[in-house]
Amino acid sequence: MASNCCGVKKQKLNNSMPSICNGNVQPGHSSYHKNGYSVVLPEMCYFCFDVLHSHLHNYEPPRPNPPFTNEAFPLFVTWQQGRERRLRGCIGTFSPTSLHSGLREYAITSAVKDSRFEPITKEEFPKLHCSVSLLTHFEEAMDYLDWELGSHGIRIEFINEKGHKKTATYLPEVAVEQGWDRVQTIDSLLRKGGFKGPITPEVRKSIRMTRYRSEKMTIAYSDYVAQKQNGNA
Repeated sequence: MASNCCGVKKQKLNNSMPSICNGNVQPGHSSYHKNGYSVVLPEMCYFCFDVLHSHLHNYEPPRPNPPFTNEAFPLFVTWQQGRERRLRGCIGTFSPTSLHSGLREYAITSAVKDSRFEPITKEEFPKLHCSVSLLTHFEEAMDYLDWELGSHGIRIEFINEKGHKKTATYLPEVAVEQGWDRVQTIDSLLRKGGFKGPITPEVRKSIRMTRYRSEKMTIAYSDYVAQKQNGNA
């Protein structure tokens, strides 16, 4: 299942296939290591740039076997624009997905199918930053406060005012970037998931929550171009 986990612009969740996200990440930052090495690599972002460039210009897609692992992870691809790093799209999936096919799919989906934004254009491409987030360490939370700001991403399940089951998620960086505490984050996430009724302590306590961590990498267009010129991407 794909998700939207980046959205503060509209309190909305796409509950069909893709999931949408919200957030800036630190260039070169990674928070998870497997067997002593970082799984997420700059090459993953370079590959996403390649995929989007080919899509925007109707070129042949890039090579099918990029130079990084093809292990399966839940993942998100985020596009941001300009010095202010304005969010332009963020969609991913909580289902473990092979990185080669998953990044190829979500590099395009997040760029042109995030319903909160107009599709990214060729003219915007040189202004972009690309972030790849790999999600790890999923744990069932004891309650809606059982998570750490800045360390955990959260995914909630709740019953809305019409009796329908809904879900919504934020990546680990969102609450800190927005200056929210945990309760404010939960309330925002409920609205994002489509809850329109009064948010009471009872509503918050009824939430089922999964917390997780993520490993991230962010690359600017200028870095992508430098790697292309050096023949390394």
